[in-house]
Amino acid sequence: MIRNMEDKIRVLMIGPDRSVHGGISALVNSYYEAGLDKKVELKYIGTMKEGSRLKKLFVAACALIRFSVCVNSCDIVHANFSSDSSFMRKSLFIRIAKRRGKKIILHQHGGDFRNYYRNELDGRGRKYVKKILGMGDVMLVLTKSWKEFFSRLTDPDKIYVLPNGVVTKNVKVYEKGDPKDMNSILFLGRICVDKGINELIGAVEKLHRENSSVRLYMGGIFEDDKLREIIEKNSGFIKYIGWVSGDEKEKMLRKCGMLALPSYFEGLPVTLIEGMLHGCCVVASKVGGIPDIVEDGEDGILIEPKSTQALKNGLERVMKDAELADKLSCNGVKKALGKYSIEKLSEDLIGFYKKVCND
Repeated sequence: MIRNMEDKIRVLMIGPDRSVHGGISALVNSYYEAGLDKKVELKYIGTMKEGSRLKKLFVAACALIRFSVCVNSCDIVHANFSSDSSFMRKSLFIRIAKRRGKKIILHQHGGDFRNYYRNELDGRGRKYVKKILGMGDVMLVLTKSWKEFFSRLTDPDKIYVLPNGVVTKNVKVYEKGDPKDMNSILFLGRICVDKGINELIGAVEKLHRENSSVRLYMGGIFEDDKLREIIEKNSGFIKYIGWVSGDEKEKMLRKCGMLALPSYFEGLPVTLIEGMLHGCCVVASKVGGIPDIVEDGEDGILIEPKSTQALKNGLERVMKDAELADKLSCNGVKKALGKYSIEKLSEDLIGFYKKVCND
């Protein structure tokens, strides 16, 4: 129980450092922007920073020490994690919180946990995952399909769906008739094979051959030097714009008519929701939580992953049909505002905090 009804709930949240280029950090920053730290007493500890393995180990060790000092003064530990090393790293914090008798909210992100659990862990590893998941008082997942998956690993009655969201307050959203360049395709995210970058480059190259006005704008950080070389060699139709945020991101989202995300796996990508909010016609793979966001032909186009031709066909379909493009843009904005406003979702999150404290 919290101290009394007038006191703010004291939340100790862990996850990657807020400076990290990635979905969890972006979501946490959005919660701050929505004022979550004003409605609860929120302390955030970053458990990972980008860099060498030694740097990551040092950051994790320092975070563990800070966490051990702070955990006694909180009501709830809110642990954000994905899979692989992220899960194993957070499991150390979760175990400490459990030993200290704290309420624990597990918040699962990322789209590769199913593969991680089934194919990368042995029987002992899978048993450990179940043990850690069993320590949570509430588990938050991004989609209904993830609830179904995790219901086989832990108590289904404590699993709830809380999708990712984007800041909508004071954001100039797309309105019907706003100018859009339908020959400009935007990608935002990690530049790696798993994001479908090879297929994206191949599809846009084909489109560029047929229409020299077609351009691909790539925003993100490289995780593969070979892809950097390919992009540099194709600078005639690809423009690398670096990791963009703030006003620069807004500018690109307003400019580009389409946003492509041909990933091999995903959780519930914030980038896709940002694209919809700004009227981009989204063309994305039918994987992970993406079909939970996008209704094919209504507010976006869904394609099969790992297919250059399917991606080209999806992009081309929107480019050549102005009526369809307008429909996708307007419906996308409506959905982003109605279902994925971080301001509303932060209130839902506070509801889970209250539930945990009062159980």
